[in-house]
Amino acid sequence: MTTLDSRPQSDTSIKLIDARGPRFGAILTTLVLAATLLTIPSTISIVLLSIQTLVFALGSLVGLAAQPYGAVYRRFVQPKLGKPTDLEDPRPPRFAQTVGLLFAIVGLVALLTGATTVAYVAVGAALAAAFLNAAFNFCLGCEMYLIGRRIVGRSTASA
Repeated sequence: MTTLDSRPQSDTSIKLIDARGPRFGAILTTLVLAATLLTIPSTISIVLLSIQTLVFALGSLVGLAAQPYGAVYRRFVQPKLGKPTDLEDPRPPRFAQTVGLLFAIVGLVALLTGATTVAYVAVGAALAAAFLNAAFNFCLGCEMYLIGRRIVGRSTASA
Protein backbone atom coordinates (compact mmCIF):
# COMPACT_ATOMS: atom_id res chain seq x y z
CA MET A 1 0.00 0.00 0.00
CA THR A 2 1.25 3.44 -0.82
CA THR A 3 0.24 6.12 1.58
CA LEU A 4 0.43 9.85 1.87
CA ASP A 5 4.13 9.46 2.71
CA SER A 6 4.90 8.19 -0.80
CA ARG A 7 3.58 11.36 -2.41
CA PRO A 8 6.22 13.87 -3.38
CA GLN A 9 6.12 16.67 -0.82
CA SER A 10 6.06 19.42 -3.47
CA ASP A 11 3.11 17.98 -5.38
CA THR A 12 -0.11 19.14 -3.74
CA SER A 13 -2.11 19.01 -7.00
CA ILE A 14 -2.66 15.26 -6.69
CA LYS A 15 -6.13 14.34 -5.44
CA LEU A 16 -5.58 11.58 -2.90
CA ILE A 17 -7.83 8.51 -2.91
CA ASP A 18 -9.27 6.25 -0.23
CA ALA A 19 -6.67 3.49 0.13
CA ARG A 20 -9.42 0.93 0.71
CA GLY A 21 -10.78 1.37 -2.84
CA PRO A 22 -7.92 -0.28 -4.74
CA ARG A 23 -7.93 -3.17 -2.27
CA PHE A 24 -11.64 -3.70 -2.86
CA GLY A 25 -10.93 -3.67 -6.60
CA ALA A 26 -8.19 -6.24 -6.04
CA ILE A 27 -10.70 -8.53 -4.33
CA LEU A 28 -13.04 -8.39 -7.33
CA THR A 29 -10.12 -8.76 -9.73
CA THR A 30 -8.94 -11.84 -7.82
CA LEU A 31 -12.38 -13.42 -8.16
CA VAL A 32 -12.64 -12.67 -11.90
CA LEU A 33 -9.11 -13.87 -12.67
CA ALA A 34 -9.54 -17.02 -10.56
CA ALA A 35 -12.71 -17.85 -12.48
CA THR A 36 -10.87 -17.13 -15.72
CA LEU A 37 -8.00 -19.41 -14.77
CA LEU A 38 -10.39 -22.21 -13.81
CA THR A 39 -12.26 -22.02 -17.14
CA ILE A 40 -9.31 -21.87 -19.57
CA PRO A 41 -9.76 -22.77 -22.41
CA SER A 42 -13.38 -21.84 -22.99
CA THR A 43 -15.61 -19.06 -24.20
CA ILE A 44 -16.31 -18.21 -20.56
CA SER A 45 -12.61 -17.57 -19.94
CA ILE A 46 -12.46 -15.29 -22.99
CA VAL A 47 -15.50 -13.32 -21.82
CA LEU A 48 -14.23 -13.00 -18.24
CA LEU A 49 -10.75 -11.95 -19.32
CA SER A 50 -12.22 -9.49 -21.84
CA ILE A 51 -14.23 -7.86 -19.04
CA GLN A 52 -11.19 -7.72 -16.76
CA THR A 53 -9.08 -6.29 -19.59
CA LEU A 54 -11.64 -3.52 -20.06
CA VAL A 55 -11.62 -2.83 -16.31
CA PHE A 56 -7.82 -2.57 -16.32
CA ALA A 57 -7.89 -0.39 -19.45
CA LEU A 58 -10.31 2.10 -17.91
CA GLY A 59 -8.29 2.32 -14.70
CA SER A 60 -5.02 2.66 -16.58
CA LEU A 61 -5.86 4.81 -19.57
CA VAL A 62 -8.78 6.93 -18.32
CA GLY A 63 -8.02 7.00 -14.60
CA LEU A 64 -9.06 5.36 -11.36
CA ALA A 65 -12.29 7.37 -11.26
CA ALA A 66 -13.38 5.50 -14.41
CA GLN A 67 -12.44 2.07 -13.04
CA PRO A 68 -15.73 0.13 -12.59
CA TYR A 69 -14.70 -1.68 -9.39
CA GLY A 70 -13.75 1.66 -7.87
CA ALA A 71 -17.15 3.06 -8.84
CA VAL A 72 -18.86 0.12 -7.10
CA TYR A 73 -16.69 0.73 -4.04
CA ARG A 74 -17.45 4.46 -3.91
CA ARG A 75 -21.20 3.96 -4.46
CA PHE A 76 -21.97 0.96 -2.27
CA VAL A 77 -19.09 0.09 0.07
CA GLN A 78 -17.44 3.36 1.12
CA PRO A 79 -20.65 4.92 2.49
CA LYS A 80 -21.01 1.94 4.84
CA LEU A 81 -17.39 2.22 6.01
CA GLY A 82 -17.38 5.94 6.62
CA LYS A 83 -14.69 8.48 5.88
CA PRO A 84 -11.28 7.09 5.04
CA THR A 85 -8.48 7.47 7.55
CA ASP A 86 -5.78 6.43 5.07
CA LEU A 87 -5.40 8.34 1.81
CA GLU A 88 -2.95 7.52 -0.95
CA ASP A 89 -1.49 8.90 -4.14
CA PRO A 90 -3.48 7.49 -7.10
CA ARG A 91 -0.43 7.16 -9.37
CA PRO A 92 0.92 3.87 -7.98
CA PRO A 93 -2.48 2.09 -8.18
CA ARG A 94 -2.97 3.49 -11.68
CA PHE A 95 0.42 2.10 -12.68
CA ALA A 96 -0.65 -1.24 -11.18
CA GLN A 97 -3.72 -1.12 -13.43
CA THR A 98 -1.38 -0.64 -16.40
CA VAL A 99 0.68 -3.68 -15.40
CA GLY A 100 -2.53 -5.69 -15.00
CA LEU A 101 -3.69 -4.47 -18.40
CA LEU A 102 -0.49 -5.72 -20.04
CA PHE A 103 -0.85 -9.18 -18.49
CA ALA A 104 -4.54 -9.29 -19.39
CA ILE A 105 -3.83 -8.37 -23.02
CA VAL A 106 -1.18 -11.09 -23.26
CA GLY A 107 -3.60 -13.58 -21.71
CA LEU A 108 -6.46 -12.55 -23.98
CA VAL A 109 -4.37 -12.73 -27.15
CA ALA A 110 -3.07 -16.11 -26.01
CA LEU A 111 -6.60 -17.40 -25.45
CA LEU A 112 -7.76 -16.12 -28.82
CA THR A 113 -4.83 -17.75 -30.62
CA GLY A 114 -4.99 -21.06 -28.76
CA ALA A 115 -1.77 -20.56 -26.78
CA THR A 116 -3.31 -21.85 -23.55
CA THR A 117 0.00 -22.27 -21.70
CA VAL A 118 0.80 -18.60 -22.24
CA ALA A 119 -2.74 -17.72 -21.14
CA TYR A 120 -2.34 -19.74 -17.93
CA VAL A 121 0.95 -17.98 -17.14
CA ALA A 122 -0.31 -14.45 -17.91
CA VAL A 123 -3.60 -14.85 -16.03
CA GLY A 124 -1.83 -16.65 -13.18
CA ALA A 125 0.68 -13.81 -12.79
CA ALA A 126 -2.06 -11.18 -12.76
CA LEU A 127 -4.04 -13.30 -10.31
CA ALA A 128 -1.04 -13.63 -7.98
CA ALA A 129 -0.54 -9.85 -7.93
CA ALA A 130 -4.25 -9.17 -7.33
CA PHE A 131 -4.35 -11.77 -4.57
CA LEU A 132 -1.35 -10.20 -2.81
CA ASN A 133 -3.23 -6.90 -2.67
CA ALA A 134 -6.58 -8.43 -1.75
CA ALA A 135 -5.29 -10.73 1.00
CA PHE A 136 -2.24 -8.92 2.35
CA ASN A 137 -2.69 -5.31 1.26
CA PHE A 138 0.55 -5.57 -0.73
CA CYS A 139 0.22 -3.92 -4.14
CA LEU A 140 2.99 -5.34 -6.30
CA GLY A 141 2.37 -2.86 -9.14
CA CYS A 142 2.42 0.02 -6.65
CA GLU A 143 5.75 -1.17 -5.29
CA MET A 144 7.11 -1.43 -8.84
CA TYR A 145 6.03 2.17 -9.43
CA LEU A 146 7.76 3.40 -6.28
CA ILE A 147 10.97 1.51 -7.09
CA GLY A 148 10.92 3.01 -10.57
CA ARG A 149 10.46 6.50 -9.12
CA ARG A 150 13.42 5.97 -6.81
CA ILE A 151 15.61 4.74 -9.68
CA VAL A 152 14.61 7.64 -11.93
CA GLY A 153 15.07 10.10 -9.05
CA ARG A 154 18.56 8.83 -8.34
CA SER A 155 19.64 8.80 -11.97
CA THR A 156 18.42 12.35 -12.57
CA ALA A 157 19.89 13.61 -9.29
CA SER A 158 23.33 12.27 -10.14
CA ALA A 159 23.36 13.64 -13.70
